[in-house]
Amino acid sequence: MDSRDQVLLQLRPTIPSAKIIPGMSSEEKFQNQTIRPIAKLQDELLVAVFRNYARKHKNVFYDLSIEKRLDYIENAVHKDMKFRNSLKGIMIGQFTMAEYQLYIQNSSSLNKRMMNIVKERLKSNIQLMEYAQVPNL
Repeated sequence: MDSRDQVLLQLRPTIPSAKIIPGMSSEEKFQNQTIRPIAKLQDELLVAVFRNYARKHKNVFYDLSIEKRLDYIENAVHKDMKFRNSLKGIMIGQFTMAEYQLYIQNSSSLNKRMMNIVKERLKSNIQLMEYAQVPNL
């Protein structure tokens, strides 16, 4: 394993609830071993990226009720391909080379799992997404 892979693996938090058990599908194993820890590691960045997305879409998000905000997140992650691809890049950029090789074998199924986890992370952080001036970067 090269140093990049070692560093990436060391950065990832442990998630005790993300268990690997015998008989688990390869997709579920990848989800628990790779996607969940990366999503937790990238949590702050994912929130910042979403806040920037909301700002670029005229801050409509901040005028919505909680239920509508949850729908807004759902639609942004699933229907806005540019935003979705950005989120995928944030996640895939944290894969080791071996993980990437596994990912490309079944990217369609793993993308679905990845985006569902990202969407749930964003929804669980909804209280962090109150209107705030985000500096132009």
